[in-house]
This record gives sequence, C-alpha cells and structure tokens, in this order.
Amino acid sequence: MPDYQKLEVMRFAVEEINNSSALLPNVSLGYKIFDICYYIQNLPSYLDFISLNGPINVDPNAKDQRHSVIGVVGPYGSEESLAVAPLFMMDLIPMISYAASSSTLSNKLLYPSFLRTIPTNNNEIQLIIQLIQWFGWNWVAFIGSNDEYSQNGLELFRQNINGAGICLAYTIELDTDSNNEEILQKIDALSINVIIVFTLEDFARDLIRAAIKINIQNKVWIAGDAWSMDNELSGVPGIGQIGTIFGVSELTVNLKGFEDFVYQSRLTESEDCGSYQDRPAGATCNQACENCTSLSPEAILKESPAFSFAIYSAVYTLAHALHHALNCSALGCGTVRNIPPNLLLQEVKRSNFTLQDRYIVFDKNGDPTASLSVVLWRPDKVPFFQTVGTYETHPTLQFTLNTYLIPWYQNGTVPFSNCSVECDTGFARVQQSLQKCCFQCKKCPANTYINTTVDHYTCVPCKEGEWSEEQSTFCSKRSIVLLTYQDPLCILFLLSSASFIILTIGLLILFACNYNTPVVKSAGGAICFLMLISLSVSNIGAFFYFGVPRPMNCALRDVLFIFFYTVCLSCMAVRSFQIVCVFKMAAKFPKVYSWWVTYNGQWLCLAVYTVLHFVACGTWMLFGRPKPYNDNTSFNDQTILTCDIGTPAAYVLVWSFLWFLSVLCFCFSYMGKDLPKNYNEAKSITFSLVLFYLGWIGYFTAYMMFRGPYIQLFNATTQLSSSYAIVISFFIPRSYIIIFQPQKNTHAYFQTSIQTYTKTISRM
Repeated sequence: MPDYQKLEVMRFAVEEINNSSALLPNVSLGYKIFDICYYIQNLPSYLDFISLNGPINVDPNAKDQRHSVIGVVGPYGSEESLAVAPLFMMDLIPMISYAASSSTLSNKLLYPSFLRTIPTNNNEIQLIIQLIQWFGWNWVAFIGSNDEYSQNGLELFRQNINGAGICLAYTIELDTDSNNEEILQKIDALSINVIIVFTLEDFARDLIRAAIKINIQNKVWIAGDAWSMDNELSGVPGIGQIGTIFGVSELTVNLKGFEDFVYQSRLTESEDCGSYQDRPAGATCNQACENCTSLSPEAILKESPAFSFAIYSAVYTLAHALHHALNCSALGCGTVRNIPPNLLLQEVKRSNFTLQDRYIVFDKNGDPTASLSVVLWRPDKVPFFQTVGTYETHPTLQFTLNTYLIPWYQNGTVPFSNCSVECDTGFARVQQSLQKCCFQCKKCPANTYINTTVDHYTCVPCKEGEWSEEQSTFCSKRSIVLLTYQDPLCILFLLSSASFIILTIGLLILFACNYNTPVVKSAGGAICFLMLISLSVSNIGAFFYFGVPRPMNCALRDVLFIFFYTVCLSCMAVRSFQIVCVFKMAAKFPKVYSWWVTYNGQWLCLAVYTVLHFVACGTWMLFGRPKPYNDNTSFNDQTILTCDIGTPAAYVLVWSFLWFLSVLCFCFSYMGKDLPKNYNEAKSITFSLVLFYLGWIGYFTAYMMFRGPYIQLFNATTQLSSSYAIVISFFIPRSYIIIFQPQKNTHAYFQTSIQTYTKTISRM
C-alpha cells in the first residue's frame, strides 16, 4: 500500500503538468511505472526501460542512441539504485531518485547522470549528530542492517563524530538471523540510553517489536528516514512504553489537490477498470495494479507522506528540463523532437525553480538542498507524528528544536546517556580508556586554565604576565609591581640615604680638620677615612633598587654594599685587634707586637683580606651576577620586578667573607671591653654589630615569611641601617667630643686615662 501511494503521487504530478498551460504547453508527458518491490523484478523492468521496440542498444559508440525513455524517476532504495544505475549511466540518461540517500551515489565519476530529490545520508547523519549534541548525549548505539543505506550511514556517522564529543558505544548490522532480544539486552547492560536505528523498515519493525516484548524502557530511539514515519509500527500495542522515539524525515509538504485527485481516480478506476482478474490479457488500467481498485481513498491518504514531495519534485524536475530543452514559452513549445538524454541531463543539472514554496536546485554532485524535520512519535495522541525540529541547508545551515513539545518519560527531564558525568567548570578530563567519553575529572591548578571549546583534556599554562586561580577557564593579566621613585616610603628612604652620604662627607671633613688630635688618632687615624669612604660608597648601591630592574642595576645594588661594607668591617676588626694587642699583648708577646709595628700589620691585613674579597666579588660578577627576574610565584595576580641573587654558590661565598669578618670583629671587641674609656672602642663596635645582626636577622625572617616589592626596600633599608649603626656608635661619639668637649681631646687627658688603666692592671 505505501508503494501504491507513491505511484499515485507520480500520476498526480504528471496529470498536473499535462493540464498546465505554463509548463510544457501543447506537450503531454507519458510514463511507465514498474513495481520493483522484489529484487528479481529489477533487471527486467530496467531492460525494458532502455530498450526501443524490443532490442537493446548497448553500443557506447553508436551515433544514434535511442531508447523508449529519456528520464527515470526512482528507484526507491539505495541498494536498488546502485544495482541498476550503471545501465543508465552509459548513455547519460537522467536518473532522479526520490529515496536513495546513500552518499556513494554522489560520486559523479561513477554515477554522472544520477540525481536525487531527497536529502543524502550525510544530511541525515548531520541532523542526528546535531540532535544528540543538543541534549548533551555522548554514549550511543548505532544499529544498521546489511544493505548500502545502513552501511553508508554508519560510515558517515563514524566519520562525523570525530571531534564531536560523541562515542559509538555499540554497533551492529542486523540480518534475518539476528537475535534482536539479545542485542537489546547488551545495549541495556552497557547503560546506553540513546539508540540510533538506521535500517530498512522490516528490520526496524522486528527490533521495536522485540524491545516491546522484553520490556525495554526509558530509551531514546532515533529513526532513520526509512522508518521515521512508519504507520505499521505506530499502531503496535506498547509502542509508548519503550521510551521516546524521534524520526528523521524529509520535511513534509501537503500537495494541494492530491486528496481530490485520489478520490477522483478511485471513482474513475472502479467504474472503468473493474478487478484485475476480469481484465483481458495485456489490458492495463492504472499500470495493471492487482487489487488496487479495492483500496479506499482514505487508506491511500493515511499512508506516510515521507517521500511524497520527493517524488512530486522529481517529476517536475524532468518536466522543467524538457521545457527548457524544447525551448518552450508561454505561447507554446517548439517542434517536438527527440531529445538526447545527455541534453536533458544538462538541463536537469541546471534546474532552478520553486515548487510548493520549496527551492529546487542541485549541487555539483546532483544532491538537493536539505529540508529535514525531527518527528516526535506521540502514542495515543493526534496527530501521532509531530514535527518538533527542522534542519535546513538553504540559504544557510540552520537547526531548530522546540524542546517544550517533548514530554520526556523521566519526570519531564532529559534522559542521561553519557559514559561519564560531565566535569565541573575548571576541571579537565582524564581519559581512562580508548573511549574518550569515559573519563575522570581533575581540577586545573593555579596559573593554568581550560578552554573546553578547544580541548576538554588539557589544562593550558597561562602566558607570561598572566595568572589564574585554581579551576579557571581563563587567565587574567598580572599587575606589574616594582619600587618607584614616587612611592612615599621610597622617597623617605632616598632622603635617609642621601642624608647618610652627606653625614659621612661631613664626618670626613671634621676628622680631616682634626686629624692630629688624640680623638682622631685613637679612632684609627687614616683608617677612619677609609671606613667613612667605604660606608659612603656602600650605600650608593641603594639607589639602584628603584625603577625597572636592569642588568647593571641588579649587579650594583648588592655588590657595592657587600664589598665596601666588608672593607669597613675589616678596618674595624683590625683596629679592635690592634688596641687589644697594644694594651694586652704587647707585654706578653713583645716580638709579635714589634713585627706588627715594623711591617704595618694593620694595613697588610686590610690589603690581604680586601684582595681576597675582591676576587670573590669579581668571580660573582663574571660568572653568576644577579640579573632581572620577574617574580610570578609570590602573588597570583602580580608580577614583581626584582633581581635574583645570581649563582647561589658565589653569592654565599661573598657573604661568607662579610659574616666571618663580623664575627671576628665582635670577638676582638669583646676582648677589649675593659680598656680605657678613651680607647675603649669595644662598646661602640659591639653596639654597631648588634644592630647589624638584628637588622639582617629581621630581613631574612621577613624574606622567608613575606613577599612583595617592599622586601627589596627592606633589604636596602637593612643595608643603610647597618651603615648608620657604625656611624652612630663609632663616629658620632668622637665627633661629639671634638665639637662639644674639646677639653677631652688633649694628649694630657688621654695620658691620664692610660696611666689609670696601667695601675689597675698592675694591681690585678
């Protein structure tokens, strides 16, 4: 019965064209219709098509290739089309199929005169994938049958799901011996809730009946166009219990006047034809359809209209091509002549017209624009088939779906058909098997992000100068932080540093003017000038802590302080040792004291230690100097412009010189704690070293606990405070005596102090 409805649609189209005054005026179309329901009837029918009065001309070099037909509409399926298409391709006879959707037929090298008015399998598969992605499913089964239509659909599905986030969890090709119940039980055991059934009608019917029999429930079934609007299945009891059924079908169009044509043709045939058995041999009525007159118009009209427009438009395509080939106009056609099939084929390929508000045109492969619909099966409702979505490729690709029309079987919620639960925002997938849809989730760490539109599996590191928190989907620009000359604390420090340099210059002038006085002599004489100059130069490096770090800035900010402050400590250590030697060791070790005085031991020690430290600092600068460093680890959202320490070994070496000397100086100053007051530098040196230790201990503690640009300022401040400690404890008391207590800056006063100390020692 469904095939007879197709026959009636074709007859309706031919009758409509023959009654038209605009299309093929004065020309009537004739036709032959063959029922190829059985494969054994295919070849006889097609051989009759390409014959002329009996004999078959198969000579490809013949000049006059004449046949009984110049165009073919059909056949129905891809399998049948592939079987007979080569017979028509030899002479380029236009063959327009209304149901063969296999994309294999789009190969124009093999099938140059094949065209179709139905969307291809590729269009259907694209729509199915769009539907699956719309609801977020990725764990699906694909059931086909052992024929070209299904095999081509499966191949296209596999090709198109690559990169689409869909996994084919199970696939099988059905045949007449397939155990449908066992297949469905396997699918259910794999927790697959979306089943694509891309088969011919008979296989689909057996599968759905098996699902009803074994009580398969809560599944989503996606039907290919072969059975998407199958009336036989729609009436099967229990069809509403297996889940939700979507059909993919060509967008149906109501053919105006077709209903009247069917009623009229039923009336005419019943009056004129009678039954098939009563007709004489060779007589035909409506193409000799046995028992056709017994069909009621209602029975014909209720059949699925899935392919009606495709047949209708195929007939009209041939008619329009003939119209142009015969140079027809509104006044009529030219002299009717034999049209070569290849000429008609050219006109068919150039088809460009509107039919029932649908645009008819073919691409270079002979395929039409796609107008597909998503049909929802609604048991116990009218209408049974309801369109809930559309898929159009002209003028642009557009997919629409009305989800409000879908009454899901699970409390109105979309069913779940995924191998794994989707990861939360900011989590990356960790694949656990060959199937990409099966995965675990891991949180993207800080300073990485995940862009799921590009890759679900990789946490991408942020670029230089960017940052992100854990579980981020993007990176943000870091703010650049550095010490600037405009910062109030930096301004205060710079003023303090400049004041220190001015103070040391002032002390240099003061001590130079009073060089021959006992106070200056007791402080070390010329050594005082070396100490003051070293302290002044050591703090020049503090000015290189501000602004954008440069290689030269990084090299000078520490090396100037470390080297020249060490020179100053060397002077203090030598001076402490010298005083202890004079007052405590001269009597016990006269030869050592004599050697010390004769060879200027203080300057010799200063020179040796300074040279060794200079070599260490030079090695640091040559082979591992500090360089600019962007600190991106201390703060997530900040990049701190600073300097590294260079080679750690060299850095530790140069600091070891300074710390060793400070400990040695502290020991000597402790040994001289009971010296005469005027010569007692132990207290002042000890005080300066205590401040030195406290300052650096505070800095290193803060460095380990805190990060930020002000740690650099703390470093510079610690350097400055170390220098201030020496000036305040060592030089300021002597300057005070020089300026405010000149009576104590005399040889007599100092001589009295020495005599008092000597008497005290002799009593002990």
